[in-house]
Parts: sequence; C-alpha cells; structure tokens
Amino acid sequence: MAAITSHLELPNIVDDVAQGSVPVLAFGCELTLIGVTRILGRDKIPLYVVCDGTDFVRSSRWYSEPPVNVHNLRPDKLTLFLRSLPLKRAVLMPCTDDWLRAVSSLPDALARRFPASIASPAVIQTMVDKWQFAQLLEQTGTPHPETLLISSRHHLESLSEKCFNRKILKPLSSIDFARKHKVKGYLVTKSAEARRISADIDFPVMLQDFIPGPPSANVFVEGFVDRNGRTCARLARQRLRMYPPNLGNSTLSKTVRLTEITEAVNALDHLLSSAPYRGIFSAEFKYDSRDSHFKMLEINARPWWYVEFAARCGMDLCRLAYLDALDLPVTPIHDYQVGRRCVLLSNDFHAYLGARRGDALSLRSWVRSWSGADGALLAWDDLRPAITCTVSSVKSALNKRISKYLQ
Repeated sequence: MAAITSHLELPNIVDDVAQGSVPVLAFGCELTLIGVTRILGRDKIPLYVVCDGTDFVRSSRWYSEPPVNVHNLRPDKLTLFLRSLPLKRAVLMPCTDDWLRAVSSLPDALARRFPASIASPAVIQTMVDKWQFAQLLEQTGTPHPETLLISSRHHLESLSEKCFNRKILKPLSSIDFARKHKVKGYLVTKSAEARRISADIDFPVMLQDFIPGPPSANVFVEGFVDRNGRTCARLARQRLRMYPPNLGNSTLSKTVRLTEITEAVNALDHLLSSAPYRGIFSAEFKYDSRDSHFKMLEINARPWWYVEFAARCGMDLCRLAYLDALDLPVTPIHDYQVGRRCVLLSNDFHAYLGARRGDALSLRSWVRSWSGADGALLAWDDLRPAITCTVSSVKSALNKRISKYLQ
C-alpha cells in the first residue's frame, strides 16, 4: 500500500498517468464489470474493483480489492467509502445505473478528487428514469414507441381494451424492477392480463407500444462522447438472437457498418447533443417495419454487457473515458472491425432451445452461427471467471432439480 500512495503523490497529473499511478475504481457486477476489468487490466491501468462477494468478477486475474474494507458496500455509502480511501486521486467507473447515480451525486470536492467521465446528474437522471427518457425523446423529436405513464392500478383499469393490444408494461427504474421480478417488463395483449400482472408491481409504470419484428430488427449504436461534446468513437452492432424472447438481451450479435443504420446514428447524435451528454453510451433501436423508421428504445449511459467486445473490435472506450476523466487529450477512434460476432453461450443455448421448439433452428445451424465468434464471458487470457460462472450455474441448476424432486 505504501508504494501506491507514494506514486499518487506526484505533483503533475500527466506524470501520474505516464507512470500508471492514477488507478480506476470500478463499481458494478457480472458481465459488464468483468469486461471493464479486463479492458483496464490489458491496458495496464491500475484498478480496484467493488462488487458483491459472490460475483465471478472476483476470480479475474486483474481483480484487486480497494485498500479499505468494501464488504457489502452499497451505492448510498459511496461518499463515506471514498472519504476513507488513502488515495490522492482515482478515476471512478460505474457499471450499473445505481452506481452511476451515486457517482454523479458526489459532493464537488470528492468529485474533483475522484473524477469520472459521465454526464451531469440531471442528464443521468433523465437517461436512467425511463419515463423522463421517453419525454426527452418526445421533446427532441426522436422516433420512439408510443409510451403512456400509468400512475396507479385504478388508472390502468380505466383504460379501454384497445390500449392493451401488444403493449409492454415497463418500469421507470430497470434495476429495481429486475431485482424484484427478474424480467425487463411484461408483454401484454389484453386488459385482463395487465390487471393480473399489475397486482404484483409497483406504480407508476409505463405502457409502451411493442414493435413487432425478429431479434435482427434491433440495432445498437455505441461509443463515447468527451468533455467537449465530441463523439470520439462510434460503433454499430446488430442483434441476431436474444433471450428471453421479445423482452430479453442479446445472446448473439455482430458489428455492422454505421452507414447501414444512418437514421439511427443521426437520431442519436441529435439526442446526445441536445442532452448534452458525456461518457460511454450504448443506445438500442428497433426497426419498425410498419412505418420504416428506427425507433429508439433505451440508452445505457455507462459501460454495458458487450463493452469488452467493442474493445476487441478496436473501440477501447474505457481508455477514452479514463483519459477524459483526467482532462487529458482524447484521440478519436474512427475504425472498428465489421462483421465480427459475439456470443453469450449460456444464454444463447436457451435462445436455441426456444427456436428449436419452433423448428426455426437446427443444432448444426446453431453451432455454425457462433463458431468463430468471440465469447462474451470467455477469455483465454482470463479463464477463471468463465469457469467460476459455469460451475455456479451448474450447481444452481442441480439444486433446483433436487429441490423440485424432494417436494
């Protein structure tokens, strides 16, 4: 610890960075956090990781605990935690929405000591609150699904039957909703179905139009905006498969050219400049064949599941965010590998099972589709997280089967 502290006492921040002595404190969990950990580890940037004690990220070769106790550290205790650190400075990199909110809300003195390349608190709140985000899309004229705020169960019951034809009941806060319900939202087709579901959800919620189409209709524009409002990196990715179906996450995707989704790119550029935005982003769009427009669904105002894949394709967004947080020059990245694929194999197996039941995908076609693709979790220079996660998943599945058998 003494060696780290002495490095941090260098008077010039450029010298600090040149000697690799300004560390990153990364906060989050699972796939996003392991991606950030690996990127910074490979970049040889000093790193401390804050995550749950059972998280597979802890098995990474680049995992390192902060120099103070972080047992059960929660976002609402971030200020106290940072004040206790024996570090002169460090860059903060939040990898979940709750940590993002906490970092954006730090007192000014701590924010200067622990800088982060993120947007202002007001902009972040707009991005993570799904209703405020829907209003921003409306105000900026960004194509998006029709969205209605439902204030109460009584409000929901007062709506006519036609309001529930292929709609999504979505939360205002994804992270809180996912913790409780283990899903992103609920797809409903009739009012009776919505009323049944609403008995177990907290209001207010949103009722949003569900855009029909296969997983390949979903595209992502991902990149980085620096402190001067410059978009310094931009990458396009297309979803090929997802799980769970309809309201899930990508299990297989590939990079595509930005020129293939120009409308989405232009819409996002306008939105980010209107915000105004700073930091890493991943924006999701879905092509609506009913009116031939890309509709923006949501945006992650931070690193996301496939941030490591972006780095493998040539877009090291975490390094850009690190330099930007320290007010150092950021060199834009203009090129990335097009046609490269990434698979989250454990989840893609479930996507395959669903497609197989509908005779849409054979075993041979499934294997061929991800053969040669990057593994979202698997990394040959950091195998233990994938092994740890796999063992944990197998144990969990076995325990569920045993419990079911014993009932």
